[in-house]
Order: sequence, then C-alpha cells, then structure tokens
Amino acid sequence: MHIQPTFRANAVFPQGALAGSDLLTAMQPAAVTLFPADAAIYAQGDAAGRELYLVEFGTVRICRMTADGRRQITGFLTAGDVFGFEAGDEHDSYAESVDGAGIRILRPMAGQEPATAILRMALKSLARTQHQLMLLGCRSAHARMAAFLADLSERQGAERVVHLAMQRNDVADYLGMTIETVSRTLRFLKDEGIIRLRSIADIEILDRTALEDLCE
Repeated sequence: MHIQPTFRANAVFPQGALAGSDLLTAMQPAAVTLFPADAAIYAQGDAAGRELYLVEFGTVRICRMTADGRRQITGFLTAGDVFGFEAGDEHDSYAESVDGAGIRILRPMAGQEPATAILRMALKSLARTQHQLMLLGCRSAHARMAAFLADLSERQGAERVVHLAMQRNDVADYLGMTIETVSRTLRFLKDEGIIRLRSIADIEILDRTALEDLCE
C-alpha cells in the first residue's frame, strides 16, 4: 500500500533535523509504503543497493538470525530513524514492521553524493548498536529493563507514559532475556513503585530517579 503525503523534513527529523534535511537534499524520497504488522521490509541476505529507508510512522525491528537459528533483535526504530546502512553488498540483518509502519525509500538523486549526511546517519545507527551492546554486556536484568524504558521514554519525548509497540517476546529478544524474565522484571519494577502497568502496551514511570539509578 502506497501513501503520498506532503513531505516535511522537520516533522520527520525533530531532533538532528539538519542531518535529515541534508540527506533529503541529495536523496529522492519515494511515496510512503505501509508495511502491516510483522511484514518484512527486506530480508537478511538480500542485495543491498544505494537506497536507504526512512521510518515515517510506526515501529521497525532490525533482526539477525544466528548460526544456531535464534533470532536476535539489534534495534527498534521509530519515526525519523533511517536504516539500511551496509558495509557490503548484502543486508546482514533483516527489517520488519512491528505495528504497521510507514516506510519511505530514499534513493540518491542523479549527480548528488549525500556522503556527509549518510555518514552522520550511519554514525547515529552505530551509536544505537553500541548502546545495545553495552546494555547486554554488563547489566542485570533489572538494569537492562530500566535502561530500555528510559531510552524509549527519551526517544518518545514522554515524561511519564512509555508506549511499547512491540510484544514481550520482541523485548526479550532485544534484551537477551526470556519472556518469563521480562515479565518478572516488569513486576519487580512495579512492586518497587518505579512503574505502573497501565495496559499491556503502556507503562507509566512513577519514579524516574529510581529508574535511572537502576541503569547505572
């Protein structure tokens, strides 16, 4: 399904709008394609061309299949995020819509070389990957969950209520936990008075200081 909205760079890139505008100056944005929940955007091993992908709305998960057949989620992307950066000729991961995502494919315009803007976006993507590696490498389950919720809160610009577009099994695969551990950890944060579970998808942060202390 294709949607042809009016494109506004600052609406898509509320933070770091300069890099986004620079990128769009040298890239030709296509119409928005709507990917239903769990639909594949590209597959691991697909040929990687010069195009990039911009999230207009919704949530995207980036995943890899390990050698033993396990799924590893390496990131969740939301409106304004650009993905599809590859060092080689193939995608070394796959991308899926989480909740019905609008994706705009960006292709270089003739005679344009958006190298600087792409580098900025690639470095931002690398920073997200490094954040996840740090999160998995040296933290308890409580600390991982606290850092995850704090990061979502910051990215959503939410003071209190964080929306989880993804299912519990997605959170588990991202944080390197079992679904049972995800549930126990959320219950612990709730019992400690740090969060309140308003619904399966909405979590209210009651004590931000305590949440951030757990991240350290």
